[in-house]
Amino acid sequence: MRILAIDTALEACSAAVLDTESGHVTSESLPMVRGHAEALMPLIARVMKQAGLAFAALDRVAVTTGPGSFTGLRVGISAARGIALAAGKPAIGLTTLAAYAAPHIAHDDTTAVAVAIDARHQHVYLQIFAAGGRTQIAPRIASVADAVRSAAATAGAVRIVGTGATMLATAWPSREPAPMQVEDRRAPDIVWIARLGIAAETNAEPPKPLYLRAPDAQPQDASRLPRR
Repeated sequence: MRILAIDTALEACSAAVLDTESGHVTSESLPMVRGHAEALMPLIARVMKQAGLAFAALDRVAVTTGPGSFTGLRVGISAARGIALAAGKPAIGLTTLAAYAAPHIAHDDTTAVAVAIDARHQHVYLQIFAAGGRTQIAPRIASVADAVRSAAATAGAVRIVGTGATMLATAWPSREPAPMQVEDRRAPDIVWIARLGIAAETNAEPPKPLYLRAPDAQPQDASRLPRR
């Protein structure tokens, strides 16, 4: 199977092509907070050229659906849906939280993984995976204090990963055993997003953003013109 994976959810613009038959992987990741819209399509073109593949040769396209940057999510999902539609192949949506957790669960599925993504204003997007990769706490937005309590209550050792990992580690109660690992990675590994995309079941529904909260910018009601 050949898959194109795309990630623009957080602080990177990334793409990878994974061919499971040959085992060959081509990937590129550019650290960035903004500018994904301008960088993504040239980056995908480079990765596809390096892989020596036409879009029609792909079997599926995978993309991170969030949570993450509202603008970044729209850029990546729009590109994935457009490429999949043009190639006549399915598009797969994967959460950013699962993408962060995947390599840690694959390395050791006996230890819990708490994924925390900075949602600003002392809040994080949180998901906790128990042993075996089972979801213990479903994706949600939580205050840092609530997220720490949830992670600290996990049975046994816990690893914390994501852009909010340091926030949780800093607020960790001294009376509780310290986290086994704290990894403040600014974006998930694009190759693992491709691997998750290979394993995922196809869905008739196209990928949609997983926001978990309303945008900070809201329309000004006072400036709206009355409808006739």
